[in-house]
Amino acid sequence: MMFRLPLALGAMNYVEILRGASFIELAVLILLMGVSVASWGLIVMKATQLSRARTQSLTFLDTFWKATRLEGIYQTARGLEGSPLSKVFCAGYEELSKLAQAKEGPEGAMSDKLGGIENVERALHRAATAQITELEARVPFLGTVGAAAPFVGLFGTVVGILNAFNEIADKGNATLSTVAAPVGNALFATAAGLFAAIPAVVAYNSFVSRIKIFDTEMSNFSADFLNIIKRHFFK
Repeated sequence: MMFRLPLALGAMNYVEILRGASFIELAVLILLMGVSVASWGLIVMKATQLSRARTQSLTFLDTFWKATRLEGIYQTARGLEGSPLSKVFCAGYEELSKLAQAKEGPEGAMSDKLGGIENVERALHRAATAQITELEARVPFLGTVGAAAPFVGLFGTVVGILNAFNEIADKGNATLSTVAAPVGNALFATAAGLFAAIPAVVAYNSFVSRIKIFDTEMSNFSADFLNIIKRHFFK
């Protein structure tokens, strides 16, 4: 019993299924195949991006907590372009540098010149938002595929079953041998829909979870960075 399903799938004649499919069924299968290929490409791309972001973020945090000078951290962070945390730090550091230059100018104190710590906080928030937007790019496509692909496949199956029964009615022969093959072929569209949907749903949930972790880490890092610069630059 355990090996019946794989053997049945392996014994299917996919060429005959495509030859016997109607125009609508073919359109559904082609659509699902294209969506599946696009989903797998996006899954590989996003998995690579998030893995790189995780590795470089760990490197950045190790550098940040061990270093003694912000300038040295900044030089390291600029080389970690895949890390959201390094991008957030760079935005805050660059804003802090502008404030430091304003303090040295003739027009007054740092806090009077550009709003002080609030400017740095806004810069950190903007950078974090931009990084979340970049990480979430095209991820909703996977959610859409996961939600819609089974219904598209079911639509193809319904059309195939209707065509099969119409053909049986025309022939006037409704034995099991004449019903089983066309109905079984029609169900192939549902299988194709599930094949496209399941990986997309799993990847979508995984990516959303990992992006939420990055969001939390950026919020925590921003708070820590603000506390550090408050103690050292805004006494």
